[in-house]
Amino acid sequence: MIELRRLTKRYGQVAAVSDLSFEVRPGAVTGFLGPNGAGKTTTMRAILGLDTPTSGTATIRGRRYADLPSPMHEVGALLDARAVHPRRSVFDHLLCLAQSNGIARSRIEEVLGLVGLHETAGRRVGGLSLGMGQRLGIAVALLGDPPVLMFDEPVNGLDPEGIVWIRTLMRDLAAEGRTVLVSSHLMSEMALTADHLIVIGRGRLIADIGLEAFMRSNSRGTVLVRTPDAEEFAHRLRDAGATVRPGTEGALVVAGMESAEIGKIAMVHGVVLHELTPHRTSLEEAYMELTRDSVEFGVLEGAGR
Repeated sequence: MIELRRLTKRYGQVAAVSDLSFEVRPGAVTGFLGPNGAGKTTTMRAILGLDTPTSGTATIRGRRYADLPSPMHEVGALLDARAVHPRRSVFDHLLCLAQSNGIARSRIEEVLGLVGLHETAGRRVGGLSLGMGQRLGIAVALLGDPPVLMFDEPVNGLDPEGIVWIRTLMRDLAAEGRTVLVSSHLMSEMALTADHLIVIGRGRLIADIGLEAFMRSNSRGTVLVRTPDAEEFAHRLRDAGATVRPGTEGALVVAGMESAEIGKIAMVHGVVLHELTPHRTSLEEAYMELTRDSVEFGVLEGAGR
């Protein structure tokens, strides 16, 4: 388990992370979300001992990273896949890490197969594509077969096949009982991958909640209705307690009423319906609404026009 207790990290007068507390439990993929500048990378660096907290604690399985006797056997991390000597081969990079961490040479072949780099083991790291470099970073994280894994933007540079692969890999790792923390800006991927969400903004915790509960609490469903009798039907729906606003191309956007009830009202009043489509708030929409006041680098409305 990863555990943060009142973690604070300041750079001069600027608080990158402020009084942050949460737990990342095994057996689930935990999505770590927040706008640019929210403090996600600083938090992950503090967990890995790369940044020293100003106050508070960050522990892995009850210990600070610096106190772990065999770090790569305890936690694997992908923060910057390109932080590798460019003239070193893929195999030699993994071999160096394996030998310095007491990991069997045979494990290198295993992880190369897991990430799909077995045919490029002899290539220099500097010649890898962005996606292949990302796969190498994931191989490093998996090298010690650790129970705790942390990934910062793992789908960067991956093609569609690679995105499906890393999504499946993270879910399989969690299903094995491992602790998986993944930071990403791709809400569509988080909706398909994460079981639990931790959302921060301006260095502070905003939400610590299961994905399904997050969607229920932040989802505002609407129904798109198309009918040749739009104006009259809108009055009928408002009389029944719904909120109705105009949509595109003469459609009605109805809130506060399920599609089945809308269909019943149409039947009772003899209204012909051409479309009746429920719409649920996506994770991206719910996230944007939740973090609206925590965006550090917003664009001014009308700027550049």
